[in-house]
Amino acid sequence: MKYSISLVIAAFALSSPAGAQNNDIENVKALMKELGGESMSDKEAQAYAEKQNSSTLGQPQNPVRAEMPQGQRAYLNRLRCSDGTPPKYFREGSMGIGPFGNIVDRYAVDCGDAEPGQVKLDMDMYHSGYVEKNPVPGFSIVAP
Repeated sequence: MKYSISLVIAAFALSSPAGAQNNDIENVKALMKELGGESMSDKEAQAYAEKQNSSTLGQPQNPVRAEMPQGQRAYLNRLRCSDGTPPKYFREGSMGIGPFGNIVDRYAVDCGDAEPGQVKLDMDMYHSGYVEKNPVPGFSIVAP
C-alpha cells in the first residue's frame, strides 16, 4: 500500500513545469525516504552501476539512469538497431522500486525484423543531470 501511495504522489510531483524538475527529483527522493525507502546518492549509484556487468544495463538489477521522462526518451531516441534504424518504443509502466531506491519504468523496445528484435528495458529517471552514454546490449547508440 505504501508504494501505491508513493506512486500517486510521485506522479503528482512530476506533473509540474520543466523548470521545477530538479526540485521534483529531490522531493520524490525525500518522499521515498519518508515512506521507508531511500534513494542512493549519485556517488553511490555510480559505484553500484560500475560494479554491474555491462550486459545487465537496462535490466531490473541495473536500470538505465536518466533525468526525468525527457531523459528517458532522449536515451531511447539515441539507440540504434542492428540495421542502423532507431527502435520504436513505448512505456509499459512502473515496475516498483529499483536497486537505486527509486521507482523504475519499463519500456518495450522494438527493432522489428532487425536485431535485437523486441526487448524490455528498465529505466530510472531520478538521476539529475545524468546522461547514459553506453547502449543496452544488442544496440548501438548515437552520442548525446
